[in-house]
Parts: sequence; C-alpha cells; structure tokens
Amino acid sequence: NMISSSTLVRRAASKGAHKISLNRPANCTLQAHTHIRSLSSYSFEGFGGGHNSRETWPVTKTNTVLNVVPQGKVMVVERLGKLHDIKTSGFFLGVPLIDQVAYVVDLRERALDITPQAAITKDNVSVSVSGNVYIQFTDPERAAYGAHDPLYAVMQHAQSAMRSAIGEMELDEILHERARLNTLIKGSVQDAAVAWGIDVKRYEITEIIPDEVIRVAMDKQAAAERNRREKVLNAEGEKQQASLTSEGVKIQLTNESEGNLIKIRNEAEAAKTKLELEAEGEAKAMQVKAMAQAQAIQLIADQIMKPGGAEAAKLALAKDYVQMFGEMGSKSNTMMFNDRPADVNALLSQAALAISSVSGGDKAAASPPVIDASSTSSQ
Repeated sequence: NMISSSTLVRRAASKGAHKISLNRPANCTLQAHTHIRSLSSYSFEGFGGGHNSRETWPVTKTNTVLNVVPQGKVMVVERLGKLHDIKTSGFFLGVPLIDQVAYVVDLRERALDITPQAAITKDNVSVSVSGNVYIQFTDPERAAYGAHDPLYAVMQHAQSAMRSAIGEMELDEILHERARLNTLIKGSVQDAAVAWGIDVKRYEITEIIPDEVIRVAMDKQAAAERNRREKVLNAEGEKQQASLTSEGVKIQLTNESEGNLIKIRNEAEAAKTKLELEAEGEAKAMQVKAMAQAQAIQLIADQIMKPGGAEAAKLALAKDYVQMFGEMGSKSNTMMFNDRPADVNALLSQAALAISSVSGGDKAAASPPVIDASSTSSQ
C-alpha cells in the first residue's frame, strides 16, 4: 500500500518524540514536544485561511512533489528541518520526506481587527477603543522565523500601543485628533513589526466609546453647544437685520434729503425765472404805458395847440377840479378851498396856467406857476 509523505513525516516526528522522552527526564519531554513542529497544529484551509479577526498561523501545505505556488504568495521550504529555499509564484519540485513546505506566506495586504480595548485617557476618562491595522508581509524569512505568531504579535502590540497613546491624550484630543492618534499607533507598531517581516501600512481607529456617565455629560454638552450656537446665530441675524435696517433708513434719508435739495433748487430756479419773467413783463408793461401816456400827452398837446383847444382844456380841467372837490367832500370833513370858490374866472386862470406850463416846456420849468397868496384858507 502507498503511504503518503505526510503520514511518514508524522510517524517520524512521533518516533523522535518517543526517543527523546526515553533518553531524557520527564520535565524535558514537554520541551521536546514544544520544539518539534507538529503538523496537526497547522491549517490546511486552502492556501491562506479566511478573513477572521484572529487569522491562523502558521499556514502550511503538504509536499506533493510537484508543488504550485499561487500568485501573491510564497512558500518557505525546509529541508530536514532547516530553511532551504523560498519559492515564489509558479511550480517547483519537492523531495518527498526530505523537503517540507513549512510556511505559506500571503504577501497581499490584509486587515486585522483590533477588538475593543479599555483604556484611560490623560484626564482620567475610561473609554473603549477599537480599530483596524493594515499590514503586509514583506520578508517571508523574518515572518517565518522572527516570531512564533507574527499576526498575534502585531495585534497585541497594536493594542498596547493604542492604550499607551490614549493615555497620553485627553478625551477631547482623542475625539478631534484621530489622525494624530492613528499616526502615533502606526509608528509604534511599525518599529516592532520590522523584525517580523511585516510592513504596517496604516492604523485606523474605528470606534471610541466613553463610559455611560461621560456619554451623558457629552450629550448635555452637545445640547448646550447647539443651544449656544442657535442663540449666537439668532443674535447675529438680529444684528445683521438691524444693521441692514439702519443702512436702509440711512439710504432713504440720504435720498430724501437729496430729493429735497433738488426740489428746493428747482423751486428756487422756478421762482427766479418767475420773478425775472414778471419783471420783464412789468418793464414791458411800464414801457407800453409810458409810450401810451407819451402818445396821449402828445396828442393832448397837439389838440391844445389847435384853435379852441385851450378853452376845451380849461373846461375839462375845471370839470376834473369840481369832481375832485366832490370826492374830497364825500371822504373828509376838512377841505381846502379858494378864497373865491365860486369865481369861475379864477379857476379857469389856474387851469390855463397849468396848461401853459405843460405846453411851454423849458419856459414853464423856469417860471413856476403863480398862485394867489390869499387864495387858500383853512375851513
């Protein structure tokens, strides 16, 4: 019957352990079993297992003589328990019973889930923090022989670094500076992971949960902050409204004052134009009246110079004189009369003297009219 190479290796390992237990004390038997790599502890789920939060390590494969290495993975081949070669993607031939595929290392980037960890901040606040660390194997030899379980080591170191970084920061800093906290944790894990052949790509905090008391206080603080912002926004709105209202009133008053000024200027211009036009009209009217009076006087003078004109003028003047005395008597109790009011000749002589002064020109201007000194008396 054909016996598989894995069965032979398992039997050889059992015989070696049995020989060690016979030749050494009982306390050395446990150490021998610890140092001998038992194939029963390996995972045979394909070539890399699933994406659980706690990934299985190490991952191995049975030597089938013609072995195929998938893309993105490498196989660490041991010959008689010693590192022999690191095989990349492709195929290779393995010597049965001599060569053993001890490790299958996945070089693709993977994410390890960091379970929630209890930590205390710098201001003594208890928080529960969880995250994800993204890693990639870059050195298969260090990954195989640098640590017993490099994935577990990375997770433990990430938890420790996360608690340490949180202890150096206050709660407000943790909530508002996640990027800085992620950088601190990544740097700490990266320094330790170099010896395990791991490159830490990044670290992301997924959730920060304070204790119940702090959560209630934070909710109250957030509510108070929202109320404060609401009041500030209302005050800012009222302030802006008042400013815009006053600005509108200012613009309105400015426009009204400018309108009034323009109105006053227009009214003044209109009044000035009105006065000028009225003055021009009055001047023209006076000129017309003066010309009419001059023409009337000239016409009267021409009529007086005609034969019989003087007597007609005297008669008209006497008529006006009598009419004047009639009006004076109707309006006042005091009247001025000639000493001979019934003397028509005296009245006519005075009228003739007035007419002669008008018609005489310069001669009449040089000799003032002669009035009888005894012709007036107070009645």
